Amino acid sequence: NMGTRLKVLRVFKKLHRTRMDVFKEDETALGAARLKINDEFKKNKNEVSEENIQKMIKMGSDVETVLRESVVQMEHVGENTLLLRPREGLLRENVPYCDEPRKKS
Repeated sequence: NMGTRLKVLRVFKKLHRTRMDVFKEDETALGAARLKINDEFKKNKNEVSEENIQKMIKMGSDVETVLRESVVQMEHVGENTLLLRPREGLLRENVPYCDEPRKKS
């Protein structure tokens, strides 16, 4: 099915774009993520069950979301010191805790 094939390719490309952003300047992590993504897609390239393919598309999409929203780079800059390198998309405004829920406007 051509539509399914396009969805698979979209997820594949999106995972690789996210990998390049999340692990920027970390050649070891970039290589490991590339191998893992490629291996998972190769391992399942002969799958014919539409139901299984849809589940794998969902899984790939979920993995991409986790990478994009949850993975943060850190770099060792001293024996006991790490430098946090958050991406722009991960930075959130720090909102103080409030016991009362916000009123919807």
